[in-house]
Formats: sequence, structure tokens, C-alpha cells
Amino acid sequence: MSVKHGLLALLERGPMHGYQLRVAFEESTGGTWPLNIGQVYTTLSRLERDKLVRALPEEGGGQRPYEITDAGRVEVAGWFTTPAERRERPRDELAIKLALALTTPGVDVQAVMQVQRRATMASLQELTRLKTQATGPRDLAWQLVLDSMLFQAETEVRWLDHCEATLVRHSPAPLPTPLPAQDPAEEARAR
Repeated sequence: MSVKHGLLALLERGPMHGYQLRVAFEESTGGTWPLNIGQVYTTLSRLERDKLVRALPEEGGGQRPYEITDAGRVEVAGWFTTPAERRERPRDELAIKLALALTTPGVDVQAVMQVQRRATMASLQELTRLKTQATGPRDLAWQLVLDSMLFQAETEVRWLDHCEATLVRHSPAPLPTPLPAQDPAEEARAR
């Protein structure tokens, strides 16, 4: 997610200072993507430099609110109307872990997948529990974030199923069990 665009979208609601933006961002995403307050202020500085926001006079508590500029409105409108692209595939730690488990001697790949499956299933249960609690109209944004997380977890379970089936298909066929050795005298009589 673009923190820059997220902050601009929040400033469309009205002027806010950094802490208010952080809280509003985390409330909008259900705390799924926590922001460091330093990241918020660094981003605000860049947005101000790029003339997408402007700082307002400090308030009584020493907090400086920011407001979105017309250029900022154009920027965030463009963000909302442009599809998210997946130019570079993000690093997927699980895919990397399984690829390395397959090529690392002594690693039980099935055990690695089962540990992940249990964790993902526990996550699915927790997300489903949270979804049943998010029922009000103010929870709509959180419901959509939860849906995304649920779909991702379900996809991970399906992918793990696929990996297990692929491993079964590609594992070497068991060697035939050798017949017990016969006594040479018995072998000669059998001829």
C-alpha cells in the first residue's frame, strides 16, 4: 500500500496532524498495517515538498495540522482511478521457504507444510471470528480488509494442498521390495 496515497486520501476528510493521520489510517485498515509515527511525518514532509499538502499553523498543543492541496486531490483521484499493478512480485517468504526446504538435506518438507497449514488455519479461524464482530455500517472498510485477508489465507491453504499433491506426483516411486535371498542349493533344485 502506498502510505503517500493513504495519507492523501485521509486528508480529503479534512486537515489532520500526524498522530490523527496515523490513528485514522489504522482505524481504516483495522490495525492490519500499523504505521510508525516517524513514517507518517517523513511522508508528510515529502508531500509538502511536492506541494501535495500544506502545513497549517500549529494548534495549541504544538501539533501542526496538514491539509491537502488541489495538486494532492488530483494525485489521490488518479490513484483511486488507476488499477493496482503487480509489476514486481513481492517476496513470498513461504514460497521461498518451501523451495529451499526441497533442496536442503534433512528438511522434512511435509512437516514444514503442515506447520504452515496449522498456522494458516488458525489465522482463518481468527479472521472469521473478527468478521462476525464487524457488523456495523462503520465497519465496512474493516470488513473489506478482513475479506481480503480471508481470501489470501484461503488461497494459501489451496496452494499448500497443491504443493502436497505435486510432491506426491513427483516423489520417486518406491523401489520394489527385493525377494529374500534363496539358498544356492535350493535355487539349483528349483531349476
